[in-house]
This record gives sequence, C-alpha cells and structure tokens, in this order.
Amino acid sequence: MGLIDFVKSAGESLIDQASDLASNITGGVFGGDAEAEASVATALTETVTSLGISVQNLSIAVKDDVATIGGVAASQTDREKVVLVAGNTKGIAQVDDQLTVQAPDPARYYTVVSGDSLSKIAKAEYGDPKRYPVIFDANRPMLSNPDKIYPGQVLRIPKL
Repeated sequence: MGLIDFVKSAGESLIDQASDLASNITGGVFGGDAEAEASVATALTETVTSLGISVQNLSIAVKDDVATIGGVAASQTDREKVVLVAGNTKGIAQVDDQLTVQAPDPARYYTVVSGDSLSKIAKAEYGDPKRYPVIFDANRPMLSNPDKIYPGQVLRIPKL
C-alpha cells in the first residue's frame, strides 16, 4: 500500500504514561531517540495484539514520525485497522504499509473534520445517516464509542 499520511499531532499518545520517554518528544516527533522510537514500536505492537487484529509475523518499526508495518494480515480489514492504529497515534505522521493480505476486501479512508459525526459521514458516504453503525463497526476496536471521534482522525469507510 505504501506511505499513508496522518495528522501527527492528533491521536492517542502511547508514551505519555512513560515520563522518562515523554521528555524525548519534540513537537510530536521522537527526535531520532532510538529508545523512544523502540518503545513506541513495542507499544504499537502490543496495542495491535491486544485488539485481536490478526496479523502473522507482525513487525512495527518507528523512525522519526514514520511507522513501518510488515507482516501478513488475515484480511484487508485487518490490514487497514493496523494502519489506523499506528497512524492515529500522536507523533506518527506517516505509516509505511508493507503488509500483505491473505484475502482482500478494499475500503476507503476518511479524515474527520470539525463538526463531523458518524451519522453525518454515513449520510455523505451511503446516503443514509442510520448506516453509521457500519462505519463504527469497521473501526472497532479503535473506536469505543460512536460519539467519540475527533478532527484529524482517519476512519475506514467500508463498501456496503
């Protein structure tokens, strides 16, 4: 899939909890600090695993503000979810998607803007605001609540 752009100042911070590493971040970039980059890569790998996303031989490396992901995803959905987990992490500006897929099922990506809601996005994408659960389900478990999306977040919009 190649490089996918994200808003590096948006998203969850995986190393805010580690105060010794948080000081290594400058403007959302890990400043070339190998320890901070390795910690973020480990945290991303643990997050993907804890979410139950199926990827064989998952490898994640972080260099500056780019996360490079490798392995074999069980489906296109799993591939896209891994990319979104990494890209929607504070400090990550690009994801270099090197994943391969066993069974493709393509979707599109949508970047949330101020004033968006899942129902508003569903109306624009599917013509029916009541289809928002399709978008919500496609982005679970990264989304825990359909009312909690934020500007700059990238969502997966599956085909109906």
